[in-house]
Amino acid sequence: MPLTNQQYDSILREYEEKQNLSRRNQLRRITEIYEKIPEYEEIERTVSSVSVAQARKLLDGDGQALADLKETLHSLSGKKAALLHAAGYPADYLEPEYACSRCRDTGYRDGRKCICLKQRIVSLLYEQSNLKEILEKENFSALSYEYYQGEDLERFRQTVAACLHFVRDFDHTYRNLFFYGTVGAGKSFLSNCIAREIIEAGRLVLYFSASGLIDTLSGSSQAAKDRDSLHGISQDLYNCDLLLIDDLGTEYTNAYVVTQLFSCLNERHLRRKPTLISTNLSLEDLRNKYSERIFSRITSNYDMYKVTGPDIRMYRKTLLIRK
Repeated sequence: MPLTNQQYDSILREYEEKQNLSRRNQLRRITEIYEKIPEYEEIERTVSSVSVAQARKLLDGDGQALADLKETLHSLSGKKAALLHAAGYPADYLEPEYACSRCRDTGYRDGRKCICLKQRIVSLLYEQSNLKEILEKENFSALSYEYYQGEDLERFRQTVAACLHFVRDFDHTYRNLFFYGTVGAGKSFLSNCIAREIIEAGRLVLYFSASGLIDTLSGSSQAAKDRDSLHGISQDLYNCDLLLIDDLGTEYTNAYVVTQLFSCLNERHLRRKPTLISTNLSLEDLRNKYSERIFSRITSNYDMYKVTGPDIRMYRKTLLIRK
């Protein structure tokens, strides 16, 4: 589910505190340098007075004033660097320090959300949905083939190989994945394995159950009732590096829902943003439940993998009962 306005405001306050901390630390270092190197403060005052004087000359029509100012400032900058070096300080000691140098702890870069802000939002979403805890357990290191035999085992091996290939070439090749097959055979597990790898690579991944995605797209959730919030959420859905849609087919479906789903899938395809879908529906059920446009979009633009086998969750429960 998307963030509430209160949660979003809380994240922005975190960024404000980062900026305030950076300013306080920079002021502390400036005070330290002024106390230990009085000549440095004198040069700073000279920089200010020279800048004002040359600005007046420039306004009075002195065409050489700007060039003279640049030359003087360059010389003074060199003297400041020499003073810092002589006192054992690095040249950038008085520069502001940011947790994120890309956006300078504002959360935005060139009018758009910085990757650090997107990751912070996603992290909070994961905490809400317990997905973060799930990904600590469901990842490639926990993968096992012991539950599969015969044709089921061969299908699972092929799908795992496709998942690893998807992760390895994620930054270079545009692909979409569609997992379908029997209940509990490992489709969501493999989706989570991929999500874990892509997140750890520093990419933005959004996870939705099919019903949660439809709620968000239709604006029926509480946070999406605000028009600006809905627009922002939609843009994140369209632009995130990877969108995971789990349990397609469990959501309530009508003509409006089908239209919203197609628009989302189509927009991501046009932007060449990978999407991973898992479902317990057969391909025949998929065709019957959704429009021909959606069925065509998925079958033509997604790599299809059938995952079959025992219901692993039920199998594990049975083992526990026997023990």
